[in-house]
Amino acid sequence: MLAWFKKKFFKGQEESAAMLEPVAAVPAIQPVEEAAGKPAVPPPAQEATASRPPPEIGEEQQKPSMFKRLQERLGKSRDTLVHRLDRLLLGRKKIDQELFDELEELLITADLGVTTAMHLLETAKESVKRDQLSDPQALKKVLRDQILAFLVASNRPAELVLPESGPFVIMVVGVNGVGKTTSIGKIAAKFVKSGQSVLLVAGDTFRAAAIDQLKIWGGRIGVEVHAGPPKSDPSSVVFDGVARGLAKDYDVIIIDTAGRLHTSVNLMEELKKIRRVIGKNLPSAPHEVMLVLDATTGQNALSQAKLFHEAVSVTGLTLTKLDGTAKGGIVANICHELKIPVRFIGIGEQADDLRDFDPQEFVDALFNRDDSKGSESQPA
Repeated sequence: MLAWFKKKFFKGQEESAAMLEPVAAVPAIQPVEEAAGKPAVPPPAQEATASRPPPEIGEEQQKPSMFKRLQERLGKSRDTLVHRLDRLLLGRKKIDQELFDELEELLITADLGVTTAMHLLETAKESVKRDQLSDPQALKKVLRDQILAFLVASNRPAELVLPESGPFVIMVVGVNGVGKTTSIGKIAAKFVKSGQSVLLVAGDTFRAAAIDQLKIWGGRIGVEVHAGPPKSDPSSVVFDGVARGLAKDYDVIIIDTAGRLHTSVNLMEELKKIRRVIGKNLPSAPHEVMLVLDATTGQNALSQAKLFHEAVSVTGLTLTKLDGTAKGGIVANICHELKIPVRFIGIGEQADDLRDFDPQEFVDALFNRDDSKGSESQPA
């Protein structure tokens, strides 16, 4: 996800495409209270070289910190996937059908879901048969590698959705209560830290509190918020907001939307209309449809993801409240079943607890393996 911040948006038609140089990766965002009132300062220009990319400032500091935070959050309960695996494998001398039966139950109840759990189980059985494994502890590595494969397979590079010119438009969807508006504020703060100009559009007009909350975030991080009066037509507000972003040459436009019950047909039709309206001002937009999910809701999160994806073609996920679940398997389940990349994960309440998702680090933390340094060179 840091790829989003490696491309510099230049303003004005006189800027040549040859001037588009990657910018350094942004360090972990500071709490919004510290950033309040501070103007966005573009990062210093990097020296262009054909053979050596610019240094990624802050990445070395962020990765170990992120791994440590993830490990603390995912490992604070004795009900984590790795702890349950350890208890299952403790004292086992051989791999037999009884072990596989117990493993099947464990995987299904770890928020991995039936389909993903059965895929993992079949992979484990094939590996045992092919490699003639006899040590039950070897199953843990087989499962770990396959879960990582699920995450990597869905992890499409974010730079593929970036427009060649004009604002980068993100339409954010999700049901009420998942932390959607807060996530928008935190994502916007990341862009501000990377030197981008951001416009927030309050498309959730059915809740006055949502408009007010977005305005509060805008004030904290120093960005403009386009909003209409409560109960106004959301498509109209969004249309005017995108037009405003184009006219004022913003780098990023982030659009909040209503989040009533995801089974509501009217809501889904409304979101489809908003998506079409965005395209009237900017045919290539939205460039990213970001779905925010609450990780603690388990299989319900998967159901939400399927319905939103069918309605508006979700291109990226933000998983909040990952610190509140001891399982973490829902991440692998969604990636395996829907092939939608996870962009951000929320591992706490602070502004800098919304982290760029790294599949390798997530799996290392999930399985309590402190080998993230050795895996940093591997492609995510």
